[in-house]
Amino acid sequence: MSAADPIATTRRWAAEAWAHARPPVLAVLGGLADVAVPPACIACRKPMAAHNTLCPKCWLQVDFIRAPLCDRLGIPMAFGPEEAILSARAAADPPVYDRARAVATHSGLMRDLAHKLKYGDQQHVVPLLSRLMAEAGRELLNDSDVLVPVPLGRMRLWQRSFNQAAVLARAVGRRTGIAYEPQLLERARETPSQVGLTREQRQDNVRGAFKLAEGRGDAVRGRRVTLVDDVITTGATVDAAALTLQRAGAARVDVLALTIVVTETSWRAGT
Repeated sequence: MSAADPIATTRRWAAEAWAHARPPVLAVLGGLADVAVPPACIACRKPMAAHNTLCPKCWLQVDFIRAPLCDRLGIPMAFGPEEAILSARAAADPPVYDRARAVATHSGLMRDLAHKLKYGDQQHVVPLLSRLMAEAGRELLNDSDVLVPVPLGRMRLWQRSFNQAAVLARAVGRRTGIAYEPQLLERARETPSQVGLTREQRQDNVRGAFKLAEGRGDAVRGRRVTLVDDVITTGATVDAAALTLQRAGAARVDVLALTIVVTETSWRAGT
């Protein structure tokens, strides 16, 4: 018997012992954590039985997007079949990307949670939001090879210290096992804030705003990419990012967001 055998045997016994002891140890540690930081609704802080969730009252304040919805834009439709349908807006002005999905409309409580993350750096909301995004985007993610967050410009990243799209994309990647590529797409130039701009102004603002990271063509070519962002407003930003990826040879580009801006008119008319 070699000298290494006793060591290997000891390590195997230790691994087996930890495998049996791990569940109860983790349960005890989890109980201690709950005592130190009791579970609460991530929105109103009402005491809960579990972490990373909402209370029943807060769930009712989320405007979830459910079928029927536009298969291209991901916006809710006032009526239609459960299977894939196309809105009038998507038919008249098709997006560059293939499909978009979002958890909820950019309103009510979900807008507040998005703002908590984006402007308040309250990352305790990420576990719940990423879980909801994985569920809402299941159809897209089943066909995805890589997750790419919409990048921020250097100045805005310096001011905010983090990219909320990257935070969400990383969390979704951990949940789904899909590769996460935070540096694949870059800002080619700084762009002014999109807030308050019309759709046409937004398109002009982000035209040519993105580029593929140098030497990363093989990471895109022939692959199915899912762009991740926190909110889709007019679609101009994700359109510009999708165009860059398509020109780099992506097989398809879908978009997964936390929320999507939907006006009352567009909801009723599908535009």
